[in-house]
Amino acid sequence: MDPITAGIVGTAALLAAIFFLRIPVGFAMGIIGFLGFAYVLNWKAATGMLGTELWDVFSNYGLTVIPLFILMGQICFYSGVNERLYRSAYAWMGEIRGGLAMTTVLACAGFSAICGSNSATAATMSTVALPEMKKFKYNPILSTGSVAAGATLGVVIPPSVVLIIIGLQTSQSIAQLFLGGMVPGILLTLLFMATIWLLCRRHPEWGPAGPKTTLADKLRSLPGSIEMVVIFLMVMGGLFLGLFTPTEAGAAGAGMALLLATATGRMTFEKFRMAVNDTLKISCMIMVIVLGAVIFGRFLTITRMPFEAAAWVAGLPIPPLVIIAVICLIYVVGGMVMDALALLLVTIPIFFPVVTAMGYDPLWFGVLITVVTSLGAITPPVGVNMFIVASMAKNVPMASVFKGVSYFMAAYIVCIALLMAFPGLVTFAPGLLR
Repeated sequence: MDPITAGIVGTAALLAAIFFLRIPVGFAMGIIGFLGFAYVLNWKAATGMLGTELWDVFSNYGLTVIPLFILMGQICFYSGVNERLYRSAYAWMGEIRGGLAMTTVLACAGFSAICGSNSATAATMSTVALPEMKKFKYNPILSTGSVAAGATLGVVIPPSVVLIIIGLQTSQSIAQLFLGGMVPGILLTLLFMATIWLLCRRHPEWGPAGPKTTLADKLRSLPGSIEMVVIFLMVMGGLFLGLFTPTEAGAAGAGMALLLATATGRMTFEKFRMAVNDTLKISCMIMVIVLGAVIFGRFLTITRMPFEAAAWVAGLPIPPLVIIAVICLIYVVGGMVMDALALLLVTIPIFFPVVTAMGYDPLWFGVLITVVTSLGAITPPVGVNMFIVASMAKNVPMASVFKGVSYFMAAYIVCIALLMAFPGLVTFAPGLLR
């Protein structure tokens, strides 16, 4: 078969291996990419490519940014930053109807700013927020939905592992992608809070108001958020001012998190050991997926399928914005059955040339698809956040969790529509850096 047909067959085989054979996505991409490369060229060329890519990927200094940011989030998790952040937000928002759910979204946003993972944010905030909302008689639909949806902010608000991977794969500035994700992350947070407000207007019994707090109580709660603010400002401020590279920012953030946790006496050796252990597990999983994606990307490159697809799509007699909308729809559907990071790594080599060929800003597209694919974390059947929250919310049926997150999907649709209509929401902050 000709190379383009081989590329199409290889992509179909990859999806079949992931969905039907249940092969881990990193290994599936690596194996099929290697075999496809050998078929199109020859076995010797494929083994040479494999050796070269193994060295290039695992000796890449830029990839060290991933474990560093993950370590920063794990140190914050084991030192209890999430609990203090939640108490601080609750002091300000708890007395409003639905305020506990809004507090949960705000705490998710704050923890996302030092974590970078939606699954970690979901697990962390579930342990803190769900018992509190149950105590104040919140409806399980609202409580589980707000935790699962709020946790998706972990891949939108920088520092985000997904944005790091996109930057490395498309040769874009990670610092600019981080800055580009700030406004969409804030916008999505506000839309989630507006959703909660509307739900509690319609169903007042879903989110009873908590006890009132005085201004003095509110001010006394602020120290609970100091650690998050210090780490976030140091990382993002250093990147914005050009004091750090992304890798140096990750190291500085992890070091500052460890310093603060140790100085306050909240980091024992055992907790530090668990933080490092979890960092190694998560980092190794991501590295395998990245290597597999690189090998599969090399296979697609020699078939020229992405470039032919880009040329074909760019020549279609339909508005470019319609093409972008179709690509977003593909990402939403793909996110329902596939992990967001894996989906991006498989599809970026195909769609990125299409978008750039139509003249769209690659930075805008990178942030846009990050927002779109994060929707997949709360869509069945593989909405990972829903399963994490359901496992933590005892005696709450999965149907209630599904119903809860469905209310927040409208916020995602509004956010995506605004980003498509006003690209400046993404490009404004990076423009200052340029």
